[in-house]
Amino acid sequence: MRPKRSRRKSGVRFLSMSATTAAAAALVVGCSSSGSSTAVNGGGSSKTPILIGASLSLTGDFSADGQAYQQGYEFWANQVNASGGILGRKVELKILNDNSSQTQVATNYQTLINADHVALTFGPFSSLLTAPASAVAHRYGYAFVEGAGGATSVFAQKLNNVFDVSLPVANELDPFTTWIKSLPASQRPKTAAYPMANDPFATPQVQLTQSELQPLGITTKYSNIFPEEVADYKAPADDVASSKPDAVVLGSTDVPTVSAFMSAFEQQHYNPKIFIAAAGPDQGSAFTSAVGVKNADGMMVPDAWYGGSSNTLSQAMVKAYVAKYGGTASAINADIAEAYSVGEVVDQALTHIGSVDNTKLISYLHSGVTLNSVQGPVKFNSLGENLSATAYIFQWQSGKFVQVLPVGDPGSVKILYPKPDWGQ
Repeated sequence: MRPKRSRRKSGVRFLSMSATTAAAAALVVGCSSSGSSTAVNGGGSSKTPILIGASLSLTGDFSADGQAYQQGYEFWANQVNASGGILGRKVELKILNDNSSQTQVATNYQTLINADHVALTFGPFSSLLTAPASAVAHRYGYAFVEGAGGATSVFAQKLNNVFDVSLPVANELDPFTTWIKSLPASQRPKTAAYPMANDPFATPQVQLTQSELQPLGITTKYSNIFPEEVADYKAPADDVASSKPDAVVLGSTDVPTVSAFMSAFEQQHYNPKIFIAAAGPDQGSAFTSAVGVKNADGMMVPDAWYGGSSNTLSQAMVKAYVAKYGGTASAINADIAEAYSVGEVVDQALTHIGSVDNTKLISYLHSGVTLNSVQGPVKFNSLGENLSATAYIFQWQSGKFVQVLPVGDPGSVKILYPKPDWGQ
């Protein structure tokens, strides 16, 4: 399995990186820890900056997302420090490059904890790296708050120190299944196909969707996991097209996966009434350039945040971000919002407990309290999942990428159903 985008797909609402990110390939980014004696339970004087350590994929397979996360963390720290810091102390970041490696990410957190003596740890990008990283933090009693480790494999470790502020991967498609259930039986699709790439981001959400739609009487025509390699996309795409289901729920991680299936469907003159992909259609011009603007019409995709969110915290962050970096709200990478949310949650928790104490922090985050973030409400269950996170479904309509679900949400427009024919 190619370990690409194991937590989520790369965001496409991607604003050009600042000068800070231009140095992303450096091994060590951030402030030097020399002079800091901050310990696991919050040592250091009231004037000592709070040193926060994180490992990010500034190079390697996850580099685009890792660099966006770096910018999100740095933007949050900048905003916090401009407001006086946390508990009257400034925040400093120590970010190490893990090169998208499971081995290196574990080494990095050992370095951050044992050599740099960071007070707190923030998570890396991807479930693939979050699992080993959180285990290291757990060994030393550190809370591990992250925003990109939502796969089942992370929570299967049952570590009490892991807290994911973002929507769990398995629940990405929940608004879609809710919508299908709301339709009169006569309007629901009668059959469905569930092709899935072999990826911890792609398979859980599609498998959950299948388990919820089958009891409605929606017959499964196809359900199979295929290798996450371009050369292996055509066969399952042809098989799905041959079975001609009313709906296709594709477990994809990128544009090439979706493009391959769309091409095979068009060649076989098959057009599903519903086509939703876990990732790919959200990647803006990268998607429409690959499949054609007209062919994109009706394609759907889930996501947990976008620049036009009505969340007041999100609107404030977007305004400040655009003022600092330029661009537009729609161009902001969702990874930045995820990383920013990590900082927001930790800030609120530390302010409540009144110290930088990891034991108290872990206990407080497990207390059932609801915190707020640019992604929406954050409330952790016993495993550290945020089951209160918001979720959206988007669709391409006449060349525009619009929110369609949940129905009734202020940002949602009427869903285009059934999907138009290819190129119409």
